Amino acid sequence: MTSTSTPPGLARFNDLEESAASAALHEACASTAWVRHLLAARPYASAEALYSASDAATADLGTADLAEAMAGHPPIGRPKPGDPASAREQSGMAGAAEALRAEMLELNLAYQERFGHVFLICATGRTAEEMRDAVKERIGNAPDQEREIVRTELGRINRIRLARLVAEDA
Repeated sequence: MTSTSTPPGLARFNDLEESAASAALHEACASTAWVRHLLAARPYASAEALYSASDAATADLGTADLAEAMAGHPPIGRPKPGDPASAREQSGMAGAAEALRAEMLELNLAYQERFGHVFLICATGRTAEEMRDAVKERIGNAPDQEREIVRTELGRINRIRLARLVAEDA
């Protein structure tokens, strides 16, 4: 049982059965290694402790683990059907002009051809133009450089999703 000083949303997460906590964490990040790392450190005394554990787990992801995490993300401009979180995160693309959506599709395909995975960016709060400009800028990166940018973006996404997971009214 968690302390009464633990915020209610975090206490609820700490008190979940392991299988339910695992499923909730897999919704935040598709990496099995990341999920195992976060499960092993429960219970968390604060949301910041949870975010710090997430950052450490993300930093420790090997190439295959990072690929597994990225496989859980849809391409920008094509959120997962029926997934409100995916649609919310990519809302900057929702009102984009058809020409920009078509350009983003082409850029996504070119990026995926170059790097072997979806273009990953923390889309929350970004406009369609910002995301387009980012993929244009990053497509020229060396693979090692891009992998570290992806890791940073994944960490940002994980923090946002964890914050939603432990929100008081979740």
